[in-house]
Amino acid sequence: MLCAYAAPSEQRKSTMSDLILREDNGHVARLILNSPGNYNALSAEMIATLYTTLAMIGTEEEVRVIILAANGKAFCAGHDLRQMQAARANPDGGRAGYTALFDACAQLMQLISTLPQPVIAEVAGVATAAGCQLVASCDLALASKSAKFGVNGVDLGLFCSTPAVALSRAVPRKAAFEMLATGRFLDAEEAAALGLINRAVAANRLKAETRALAARIAEKLPAAIAMGKRGFYEQLAHETADAYEAAGDTMCANMMLSDTAEGIQAFLEKRKPGWAAE
Repeated sequence: MLCAYAAPSEQRKSTMSDLILREDNGHVARLILNSPGNYNALSAEMIATLYTTLAMIGTEEEVRVIILAANGKAFCAGHDLRQMQAARANPDGGRAGYTALFDACAQLMQLISTLPQPVIAEVAGVATAAGCQLVASCDLALASKSAKFGVNGVDLGLFCSTPAVALSRAVPRKAAFEMLATGRFLDAEEAAALGLINRAVAANRLKAETRALAARIAEKLPAAIAMGKRGFYEQLAHETADAYEAAGDTMCANMMLSDTAEGIQAFLEKRKPGWAAE
């Protein structure tokens, strides 16, 4: 069960489960993958817990930004290979289990873009296979300069086809395919240059820089951010003409908000809008 909200100026820590820790600071919720023993692998249990946690936070109006971080040496090492291998002992050789696992993972990745709050990946260490998919699925991502990113399932004889969906939508097609076909890892600077992450920062500044980015977004009108995020992903699914139509509808709806009227009037009158201090 989620704890009661802290006042905006307070910070609290709570345990969502053994797998996910939560820190709230003002309007920002920081979730921490907490399975360092298996490099925060996306086991069936981790996927289910993360999905449930994110879905619940998505309903919390007090939370305006979500940060996704991790404990240990890795951000996320992808699916739990031991768990996957164990499924081979099932009568069907594991097929039903694999189908359920990849379906659940796909639902988790797609959930992120539907949440009203922006989700920022805070990446220290390695993010590989489905872990790289998780970074690519987040709305924003910052990483330490020592972080590495890869979809190296091909090294084990397993092409990372599901991670490829998010990856190929985050970086240029040929760069994505080279990563998938060779298993080559990107360092943080190259990941930033390709657009997989927003920027690379010094390891000792990663948490502070991520919090600063989250805090800046949290200052904005939540309804505008939620509406804008939804519209952003909607227009991406359209050809240019239809994208403009969808985006125009979003902007019209945004303009009709009373808080937006207040924000524009405050700008014209050279003052802060009434909602800015909330």
